[in-house]
Amino acid sequence: MDFNSLISHPEVLLLVLAPIFFVCILLEWYVGDRQNRLPLNARYHLPEVLCNFGLAGMHQLTDILTGLLIAKLYLVFFGWRLFDIEMNGATFVALMVAQDFCYYWFHRASHRIRWMWAAHVAHHSSENMNFSTAFRQSLMYPLAGMWIFWLPLVVVGFDPNWVVFVVLLNLGLQFFVHTQAVKSLGILEWLINTPSHHRVHHGRNPQYIDKNYAGILIIWDRIFGTFEKEVETVEYGITKPINSFNPLVVTFTEWRDMFKDTFAANLSPMQRFKILFAPPATAESQITRLDVYNESQNTNSDEPQEPLVAVKSATDAK
Repeated sequence: MDFNSLISHPEVLLLVLAPIFFVCILLEWYVGDRQNRLPLNARYHLPEVLCNFGLAGMHQLTDILTGLLIAKLYLVFFGWRLFDIEMNGATFVALMVAQDFCYYWFHRASHRIRWMWAAHVAHHSSENMNFSTAFRQSLMYPLAGMWIFWLPLVVVGFDPNWVVFVVLLNLGLQFFVHTQAVKSLGILEWLINTPSHHRVHHGRNPQYIDKNYAGILIIWDRIFGTFEKEVETVEYGITKPINSFNPLVVTFTEWRDMFKDTFAANLSPMQRFKILFAPPATAESQITRLDVYNESQNTNSDEPQEPLVAVKSATDAK
């Protein structure tokens, strides 16, 4: 396949990269499992590996089923573009940087908005870190709104095929930061996302939660105050483990818990809205108690107040 064909069908990019991914997995497995040169939580445990590949398959199937609709939406917005941007070396680099900037905010939103976290949590729920963890994706990303974050690139004037190609290239390159086999990349640690930076991102240590959202360039985290250096040994996973190797359970547990919280009794519409769009670390019991307290302070009524509603949040933190 030539490059022009690849741009015309950007979804093929990950298939082109797949042989490289599997070679890396085999090498990491050999170094870790056969030569015992990596920590236990870098090893390949068959039930989890099968779960990771199952999640990847479900994710790809959903992308195929929703891709046509999203592509049509991109074409509609491309019709409203501000500029006609011709692709060359300089504009390709500009698109890469712009898309990476958008990715940073998508990724940050995926940790700070519970609706989006419900899709992203599948990727973080593993307590191990190896190359197969990169395949641990959710079929719910289209519903969570990931595709919306690339719309500004189309509206500016970048061809939708190029936008999708760069999105997939960014995601493909992130495969290589899901490993414990590489400790440091020296001076590159200041500029790009590295395995060390991304190990921090997957940590549930208190100082590591909600840090290092970078896709390719770590400079976004340095600029926006979300950078954290790897110092303490990383404890991988989420603070409320899912404890399942069933891809469906991993995918839908947080969605179930989120909607259970949302439709709990005695909540106002605003409280339900907060459950869906507040950070997942925000306990609904705290939101409700604060709202009821504020309402009681703003009323002169002598009537007894309604009991405070305490609904346990499904996710205490990432």
